[in-house]
Amino acid sequence: MAQQIRRNGTTGVRRAAKAQSRAVTARRAQGRASSLLDAVMGVLPFTEDQWSRIWLAMIIGGAVGVAFIIASLAGVPALAQAQVARMAADAGFEVRHVRVTGTSRMDEQLVYARALATRNQAMPEVDAAALRTELRRLPWVKDARVSIQLPHTLAIDIVERVPHAVLEKPDRLVLIDAGGVELEPVSAAKAKGLLRLAGPGAAQQAKALERLLAAAPALSPQVAAAEWVGNRRWNLTFRTGQLLALPEGEVAAATALVKFARLDGQNRLLGGKVLAFDMRSPPRLYMRLPEGVREAPTTTAGGML
Repeated sequence: MAQQIRRNGTTGVRRAAKAQSRAVTARRAQGRASSLLDAVMGVLPFTEDQWSRIWLAMIIGGAVGVAFIIASLAGVPALAQAQVARMAADAGFEVRHVRVTGTSRMDEQLVYARALATRNQAMPEVDAAALRTELRRLPWVKDARVSIQLPHTLAIDIVERVPHAVLEKPDRLVLIDAGGVELEPVSAAKAKGLLRLAGPGAAQQAKALERLLAAAPALSPQVAAAEWVGNRRWNLTFRTGQLLALPEGEVAAATALVKFARLDGQNRLLGGKVLAFDMRSPPRLYMRLPEGVREAPTTTAGGML
């Protein structure tokens, strides 16, 4: 009988030891998992507060998703959307901050004025595509990116148009981009140094003029103004005050400009006594001199003066 008692005592000790060993193993595994999770969270660029918000967003987002699915299956999607919006707003997911980036020339208050219409609106109700479309109607805005950053920030990144020239109108000067889009009125002082365009329809020909000047890159920086004449051809005015009348047609005008650039390189036409050069009748080049100076010679555009 005593021997039996000893065996039972031994068995109980072994069982207790095994149970204790399993508990230790479980704690070690839990510790390793916790350490691994802490290490991963430490590597990622989030603070503890940001992690709390992320987990909260995931939990609430899951709950909102379930509610939306249930309401949709019940055949009331509009009610589901309204319920989702209310839940999101109650959880703090509403527009409280608007962040605008990318503006350097335009008045960013124009952007805020449109974005703040979403102020205190629940995040699920914000129509980012509609806001982007509205922002792109602003003259300076070439493109806009609108993103929702949970829990309560609306981020707007603006891609501005680049001023290319100044359009001369009867009553004012207007900045335009390379595509001829009017940006804003500008004073004569601020317009100084920019290419000036004049003539009916000149803004719509801005891209064509850019291609034309690219044909003679050495002359392009010396062009101060360009007049679109009769909706068919260009008169160029150089920084020297001299005028060059080009023929009609993109190819003919580019060809004439390249020939003029070559003649200028050979004979230094710009900065000389000639007031105006007329190349409207290629290949002839006519020159007009000031009063009192002998009549200017006429030459072929491909020959020497």
